[in-house]
Amino acid sequence: MKPLYWVGGLVMIVLILCVVFIRSGAYDVAADEPHWDVTRSVMEKVRSASVERRSAHIEVPPLGDAALVTAGAGNYDVMCAGCHLKPGVEQTEMSRGLYPAPPNLTARPLADPAAAFWVIKHGIKMTGMPAWGRSMEDQYVWGLVAFLNELPGLSPDRYRELVEASGGHQHGGTESGKEAEEPDHGKDDSQAEDDHSKAPPHQH
Repeated sequence: MKPLYWVGGLVMIVLILCVVFIRSGAYDVAADEPHWDVTRSVMEKVRSASVERRSAHIEVPPLGDAALVTAGAGNYDVMCAGCHLKPGVEQTEMSRGLYPAPPNLTARPLADPAAAFWVIKHGIKMTGMPAWGRSMEDQYVWGLVAFLNELPGLSPDRYRELVEASGGHQHGGTESGKEAEEPDHGKDDSQAEDDHSKAPPHQH
């Protein structure tokens, strides 16, 4: 029985040390201070395994449909480009300040459409990636996936053409299940510029 007492005592000591460490505030949670290597490695493995398991049985629709791609362009420009960038843009204030750094999707071929759908719909804890499925119907999430499938090969001009042809931001559903008034993400350029001219200047 003595070995069991030793093991139990060791476990208790480890738990006490963990509690002391957590309550001490020694771990720096600042977004401008990278994780320890072991912390980052564990989190990446947990994230990858979790997404792979939960997206394994998702059926991927045809992603080459031009209307689906175009619809996804408008949503991407409003909802995603600030973090994941657009062709010709190397960084934004948002992408520069986030940690973990969001991937540059203009330079990253879509490896797994099912996994991308799951991530867009459900988000990822502690990364800044929202669960867009809370406000978007699945068809609009698939539109984003279809657009991501085309994004790495787009020029800045072609990107803008698709965004302008998309009709702007649309998601087709709300948490209450009722049609809600859309935010003004779909304004044309002249309206947006007029609103911007009335707002106070952005300063650093």
